[in-house]
Amino acid sequence: MELTEQLKEIKTQLRLSMNGAVSQSMREKGLVYKLNFGVELPRIKSIADAYEKDHALAQTLWKEDIRECKILAGLLQPVDSFLPEIADIWVENIRNIEIAELTCMNLFQYLPYAPAKSFHWIAAEDEYTQVCGFLTIARLLMKKGDMNERVENEFLDQAISAFLSGSYHVRNAALTAIRRFMQHSEENAFQVCRRVEDMKDSSSEAEHLLYTLIREEVEM
Repeated sequence: MELTEQLKEIKTQLRLSMNGAVSQSMREKGLVYKLNFGVELPRIKSIADAYEKDHALAQTLWKEDIRECKILAGLLQPVDSFLPEIADIWVENIRNIEIAELTCMNLFQYLPYAPAKSFHWIAAEDEYTQVCGFLTIARLLMKKGDMNERVENEFLDQAISAFLSGSYHVRNAALTAIRRFMQHSEENAFQVCRRVEDMKDSSSEAEHLLYTLIREEVEM
């Protein structure tokens, strides 16, 4: 089947599965898309399962300014042809938290260069580039939680700084990564506790909140 026919077939399936109530609910929660069919994630996954992973198809889907097409792109993009430069282009194009979370889960965490690239992203100034970096690191930590000392220090420096000064989504993504790091070992948890122990009585609301959240994580 030619690319144009595949794209047409996919869009037909999306229209047949559209859910106006879900789409409206997303708009009310601040998830704004140019076009959103409101198709639920299990249905999007089942549509993806009917196709082989294909670079050209995934790239074409990503360029569509449609929620479901971007989610499908992450599911259908082969890892071996997804070059670092393309990853940067995709990240620059991410403009809401749903696409950031799903693309990190479905694609970015599996990239062979994900560890290095995620550290490059968390050092960026753009909000969703940082979000993708921290969410990818969190995913990697779930699979393999150890880092060398230099990398650990860089990660904690960046994550704590992002929590204290970043936007709402950056703060949440950084905290998710910190929690995954802590959950790997008692030594990791101890490292984080030492980093925030002086924030207990801080006059900074952000520092006091971080201290409280870290203590809650330890006590769970």
